[in-house]
Amino acid sequence: MQKFCRIALAVSLSVGLSVSAFAFEKPHTPEELPVLMPESQHTTASKRITSRFTRAHYKKVTIDDALSGEVFDRFIKQLDYARTVFLATDIESFQQHRLEFDTVLMRGKLDIAYTIFNVNLQRRLERYEYAVSLLDSKGDKNPFDFTKEELYVFDREEAPWPANTAELDELWRLKVKSDVLNLILTNKEWPKIKEVLTKRYNYAIKRLKQSESEDAFQLLMNSFARVVEPHTSYLSPRNAERFQVDMNLSLEGIGAELRSVEDYTVIHRVVTGGPADKSNQLKSKDRIVGVAQGDKDFEDVIGWRLDDVVELIKGAKGTTVRLQILSGDSDDAANITIVSIVRDIIKLEDRAAKSAVYLEKPEDADSQKLGVITIPSFYNNLSQDVKKEIASLKEQGVKGIIVDLRGNGGGSLSEATLLTGLFIDKGPVVQIRDGANRIQVNSDRDGVSFFDGPLSVMVDRYSASASEIFSAAIQDYGRGVIIGEHTFGKGTVQQHRGLGRVYDLYEKPLGSIQYTIAKFYRINGGSTQHRGVLPDISFPTAIDPEDWGESKEENALPWDFIPQASYTPLHVLNKDIEYLSSRYQQRIKDNAEFNDLLEDINTYKAEKDDKTISLNLVTRKAEREERKNKRLLRVNKQLALLGKDKVTDLEDLPEELDELDPFLDEAARITFDFISLDKIAQTQNSKK
Repeated sequence: MQKFCRIALAVSLSVGLSVSAFAFEKPHTPEELPVLMPESQHTTASKRITSRFTRAHYKKVTIDDALSGEVFDRFIKQLDYARTVFLATDIESFQQHRLEFDTVLMRGKLDIAYTIFNVNLQRRLERYEYAVSLLDSKGDKNPFDFTKEELYVFDREEAPWPANTAELDELWRLKVKSDVLNLILTNKEWPKIKEVLTKRYNYAIKRLKQSESEDAFQLLMNSFARVVEPHTSYLSPRNAERFQVDMNLSLEGIGAELRSVEDYTVIHRVVTGGPADKSNQLKSKDRIVGVAQGDKDFEDVIGWRLDDVVELIKGAKGTTVRLQILSGDSDDAANITIVSIVRDIIKLEDRAAKSAVYLEKPEDADSQKLGVITIPSFYNNLSQDVKKEIASLKEQGVKGIIVDLRGNGGGSLSEATLLTGLFIDKGPVVQIRDGANRIQVNSDRDGVSFFDGPLSVMVDRYSASASEIFSAAIQDYGRGVIIGEHTFGKGTVQQHRGLGRVYDLYEKPLGSIQYTIAKFYRINGGSTQHRGVLPDISFPTAIDPEDWGESKEENALPWDFIPQASYTPLHVLNKDIEYLSSRYQQRIKDNAEFNDLLEDINTYKAEKDDKTISLNLVTRKAEREERKNKRLLRVNKQLALLGKDKVTDLEDLPEELDELDPFLDEAARITFDFISLDKIAQTQNSKK
């Protein structure tokens, strides 16, 4: 929440590249860049996308000059969000095509968009080459003076376009100076800083050279899609496949997460139980330098795009892939080993729902127990997994359950209904209205509740869509208490549709689209669109709904309402929530972690509109020291509460601190209070 966190994020987004161990010896010239052109399947895909959006989208889409201008603006924004690449003269020359993007989309005549994309590649190349030249400008001497009072503006979304190359050079001089200062603050000396940044910028140049036609098409189609509505999108063939993996939590391959680090494809993590894990021959940080299918020859994949390497490695269950592996701790080609792996179906269990038991008194194993079910997304068969977790928790004697939906952006609409059905006997869960104003009610009909005890649901501003359907239904039925932050506010339903046809003869596949076909509504008739779900008990948050959420999205559908469904609340919790809230408010008055959080929130709100960072070394060191001392003070208070010794350096922090979750702890206290209400009610009834 602090300013330096926002700055670090802005810098990482602006660079978006890891440091490369590969230094280029020959200079880069404009001729080395690919000249991208639309491929044959892109013309057809564009026409099909336009047709689908205009005929089947929930929102009435008209292809006209107004939409053309909006798509043009979004396309330019996507290419140069910070306005540090294009010149004002570039933008002026592009403006003549502003009202031609309707033709680009409807007829699939994509050349204009590709021309603009190619200019962007050229300008980016020029910028990174300029950045490298700055580092070389004084040889072995640091070319920057960090005693000056200069500011780096890291968010220029609303700034004017640079009028000339001199203005662009000045923006990039400040950017490179900021990159240098960040490394100085990590105690690196100039020779090492120069080496690191030169490799970083050269690696960025190499990535520009690896740009493909699909990159430009994807950017253009998503500019169109997002002008229509923020949850409408085009997915390239590879992204469409990843979407299915995320929904099914399974894939066919070797079971290893890969990353692009420097010039190599590196194993980030081996999935437990997968073929790579069972081989006992692959480990984190190993580098893949060659890939072969079965007994065929190896292809050298050093310097390849990550998604191209992934495409080679994945494959159907039962087939064999061979990998040439260079150990993460060796650069000697003589140490390359060959690993042969038979592909299989990989279950991504780390992304599945999981449960844990929470003790009211951790030091007392016989104290009252809660179950905590963490749900990362609403994937296919989620409800069956949660049903198993509930059964396990009941066997362990839990008195209540917390369903943790923090950070859960949604997923399957049907799974939201099925999950709700685990906690109610039967009844409507969500209402859905399509573009023809037809209303459908999705209900739980099995007449069985798999858990009928005290229930809490944790949400935050990142809980969206299916998370909001479940939370809203639990709230409307009075089935449980919603705890946390105001949710995202996404009340729309999307359909995923492939663009390919059985009769297509294209060499490359067409991608797919995801577009809005309906809006969903609570059973009380209100939409969660924009408004989301308001928790019964709110935790402090730095996230203002005006800064993040559906209400912040451009072209979002409006809030509205329909008649409520026919349902009967299970409980009226108003008085219970008043009691729980008063107990919560009393507790957090003396809760150091919550007070620290409130302090951070106030600091964030005071600084969030400042888009600059000082490039004065003394100032930055002082700010860093202040943050460090503040952090040390806080962690030592936490360590004292845990009965552990203080630390003098943040690098010596014990792992236990990483596992602390003050919000979950407070949600547990609220839920234990909720459980106690049943005892209170029983006591009161016995006195009558």
